[in-house]
Formats: sequence, structure tokens, C-alpha cells
Amino acid sequence: MILCAGEALIDMLPCAATTGGAAFAPHAGGSVFNTAIALGRLGTPVQFFSGLSSDLFGDILRAELSASKVDSSPAHIADRPTTLAFVTLTDGHASYAFYDENTAGRMLQPADLPETQTDAVFFGGISLVVEPCASAYAALMDRVSGTAVTMIDPNIRPGFITNEAAYRARLTSVFASADIIKTSDEDLQWITGGTDAAALFEGTNVQVILLTRGSEGVTVLTRDDTAHVPAQKAEVVDTVGAGDTFSAGFMADLHAAGLLTKAALPRAAMSDLTQAAAFGAKVAAITVSRAGANPPWASEL
Repeated sequence: MILCAGEALIDMLPCAATTGGAAFAPHAGGSVFNTAIALGRLGTPVQFFSGLSSDLFGDILRAELSASKVDSSPAHIADRPTTLAFVTLTDGHASYAFYDENTAGRMLQPADLPETQTDAVFFGGISLVVEPCASAYAALMDRVSGTAVTMIDPNIRPGFITNEAAYRARLTSVFASADIIKTSDEDLQWITGGTDAAALFEGTNVQVILLTRGSEGVTVLTRDDTAHVPAQKAEVVDTVGAGDTFSAGFMADLHAAGLLTKAALPRAAMSDLTQAAAFGAKVAAITVSRAGANPPWASEL
């Protein structure tokens, strides 16, 4: 079982109004939510934990999780609004304006953490930026990192970060406990100020780093080796959810191989890791070929 722990929100995606003007349509989303959806559609046992609202948007999120075979029973339900992210697209690349004050996701507390047994936990996204939810996810990381594989994708959104120093300190803390870090080349530049992904090994227990570089593919790094996995060719509609789907594909492949456990991951060969990265690239290529974060089902591969 994989637990995805992080934000779920409503992406307000641009569309044409019937009057001919511009409009926005609500779609279930959020970085960690998208990864959970992708895992469920790939047939991997997955649970989702977040602060979810009891409002109509929360109903949309829970219905989407259920339809994609994701168990949302660990989620904490609150009588607060759902986070909204208004999306603008420029040449297929998404930028976001977040409305997150006093929401069910943001106001998640350490006391709301679930009691769950799992092989692996996936963290990331804007969940790690703001309080009090960032402290809740950090507490969950501390709780599970000794017994479960932990993977993190920070998925940096600079416009959402209001206290850069606090956020950098949070990343340093959670990176120190992580087993796997996935980062894009843009995120790496923001985190380290450079392009050397191996710098993320310093001062951590990280075993695997995945550096995604869009159409240039993925670099897989361990402490002893480095390999390159080419991107899959695709007609890109937009990149919404691409990295989230890649993470799901990578974990799904390792899980299917019996390697996504605390005991087994250290035994994974580079060939196992590159195979998992190639599968992640394959499912991400399908996601970018259609509008929005719409990961493929296993039957589509």
C-alpha cells in the first residue's frame, strides 16, 4: 500500500463561456492528489490523506478519488472551504493563482494525522509551504520514515511561497528523512541555485534522486551511479500533472517489482530504477497529450 499525503484542491481551468467570453471550469487537482489518482488508475493499492472539505468541491474531490480506485478514508474532513487554484496556460505551461486562506487543507493539524500501516508514503506540493498543514505533514514524515519508504516531490510554486526562509528550512528537514527525491530542473535551480542534483544527497539519507527535464528525459542518481532515461515522444497539449503522473508511474513500477519497501529499496539495482523511471515517463507522456491532469488507466498503456 502507498499513502499519498498532501494537498487536494480545485483547479479552475480556463475555458470558453457560452457567451463567447473567457471562463473557468472546476476540475479536481492538486499535486499529491494527482499522484494518488494516477496510482489508483494504474492498479496500485493507494490511500490518500489530506484535509478535505465537506463542501461541494470536497464532494467532487472524494468522488474523483473513489472513481479512480483511491481509498480516501484516512482523510480528515472539516467544515472549511476547499482550496482553489486558478490556472492560466502559456504555450501549454501552467501558472497558478491560489486561494488558500482558512481552507480544510491548509488548516490540517498534527492531531488530525491518520493511523495507517503502509509500505511507502509520498509527500510534496504546496502542502509543505504553509502552516499549520506543513507541520502536520512533517510530523507524519517523522512518524513513518523509519518503517516506510518516503518519497518527496517539492513541486515548487514560487508565487505561493510567502516565507522563503521557513520553507527552505522545512525542505531541508524533510529531505533529510526522505528515501527518494523527485525534482524538476526548474525546482532544482530554485532549491540549490545550481544544476547539480547530486547536491541533494548532502546531509541526507536519500538513496535515489530523480531529476526530470521535460523533453530531455530523466536523470536517475544514486550515491554510486547515474543514468539517463529518455522522454517518451508526445504531442503536448499541456503539462498539467505531468510530474505528478511520473512520480506515480515510478512508484507503481517499483511496487509491482516488490522493491518499494524499506527493506527492499536498498537492494534495487540501477536497472530497476531506470525501468521504473521509463515507466513513469511513459504514463506522463499520455498525461501531457490531453488537457488537464488526466492520468491514464492501466488499460491505456
